[in-house]
Amino acid sequence: MATTVQLTIDCGDPQALAQFWMTALHYVPEPPPSGHESWDSWLTAIGVPQSEWNDGASIGDPEMVGPKLYFQKVPEPKTVKNRLHMDLDIAAVSDPLAVRVADVEPEAARLVLAGATVLHRVSDHGHFQVGMRDPEGNEFDLR
Repeated sequence: MATTVQLTIDCGDPQALAQFWMTALHYVPEPPPSGHESWDSWLTAIGVPQSEWNDGASIGDPEMVGPKLYFQKVPEPKTVKNRLHMDLDIAAVSDPLAVRVADVEPEAARLVLAGATVLHRVSDHGHFQVGMRDPEGNEFDLR
């Protein structure tokens, strides 16, 4: 049996970054623990002060295929390039280059509207990708 994976992302505003990545990945918020109608209810029940309610946020694939993402608040800003980044496969690698470009570019534009920035485009040897940053500067690629 394979081990399940949760990716944890350090950030300054977990709720806002979780919202961006829900948009990017078509994910949904993780449901609160059993017996609680909301995360606020659960956090209250376990005694977390309201001032700490934005210290974390968790999202997941609605089909439960992809990994969960957990966003945890840290005091320091991002200062260097990621050692790990996500590649979002928008187009089929077997499609002709023009088709892949036509699939990837609208997605890049959609994510720019959601708060991402474009870093660069790479098109060589039949490969195409758009390098981007999320609203807190974490790098990722659309391909």
